[in-house]
This record gives sequence, structure tokens and C-alpha cells, in this order.
Amino acid sequence: MKGTVVLKRPIITEKSMAGTNNGRYTFEVAREANKLEIAEAVAEGFNVDVVDVHVMIVKGKTRRYGRRLAKKPDWKKAIVTLAEGQKIERYFVEGV
Repeated sequence: MKGTVVLKRPIITEKSMAGTNNGRYTFEVAREANKLEIAEAVAEGFNVDVVDVHVMIVKGKTRRYGRRLAKKPDWKKAIVTLAEGQKIERYFVEGV
């Protein structure tokens, strides 16, 4: 994935915020990105050591617009585990 953005945005939910206490951070990533590319992007972008990466495809929800049904697009989520004692400071800043 040369020349494209791998990390799209951090996922800020109660469950993902609880994971930050254990060094796990959750990101929405590009569908084409693999574990190695995600680990490199986090390591270079936040200057940390990545220990493990878990990825999953999140199925888009079906929504109703009047009588019509529409489906939101599927997206990819990555849970990145950092080395012991490291954390990402800019993760909590909105707009970054």
C-alpha cells in the first residue's frame, strides 16, 4: 500500500478506552492493509514499539431510509498492542 493512508482514525468507545490501560489501541484502517503495514504505520506515526496486531472486518449495518433499505459499507478494524510501559499520547486528542 505505497502512497496511501493506512490508519484512518482511532476508535473511541468505552471498550477501546478500557483496553488502553493494557496498552491496546483500536484504529479503523484501510481495507487493503495487512498486519505488517499496520504495525509499521503505528510504529512510525507514534514512535512506539508494536508487539501484536489483531485485525477484523466489521460488517456494515443495514439502515432504513423510508421504505428503502441501504447497507453501510464494511470496514476494517485493528487492535494494536504496544510494548510494556508505552502509550500513545495523541490518541486522545480530537481532530488528530
